[in-house]
Amino acid sequence: MLKEFKAFAMRGSVVDLAVGVIIGGAFGKIVGSFVNDIVMPIMNPLIPGGDWKTIEIGPGIKLGNFLGTVLDFLIIAFVIFLMVKAMNAAKKKEEAAPAAPAAPPADIQLLTEIRDLLKK
Repeated sequence: MLKEFKAFAMRGSVVDLAVGVIIGGAFGKIVGSFVNDIVMPIMNPLIPGGDWKTIEIGPGIKLGNFLGTVLDFLIIAFVIFLMVKAMNAAKKKEEAAPAAPAAPPADIQLLTEIRDLLKK
């Protein structure tokens, strides 16, 4: 059973998924910092209450934190969209360039030369 688990865990797709989750988590922290430390301080003067984190609707409904989270999501989703679009464009270019036909095997090439000589 341990060998089966090791084979499962070492498959390419599982390892790729693990790397993606780790990088995604780190990227989420970067975007969160960007929103909290750069975007929202710029927007604070435009908000009537001042600090966006303190915006509340009624008791306990923290609209400011929710808006920050939504903005984080939108930025992450947009960046992922751009990355997927770039990868698809690169894949299309790779598919569009037709591969050169493979050279025929040596015996076929020799037979072709003999045929051409016999025609002459």
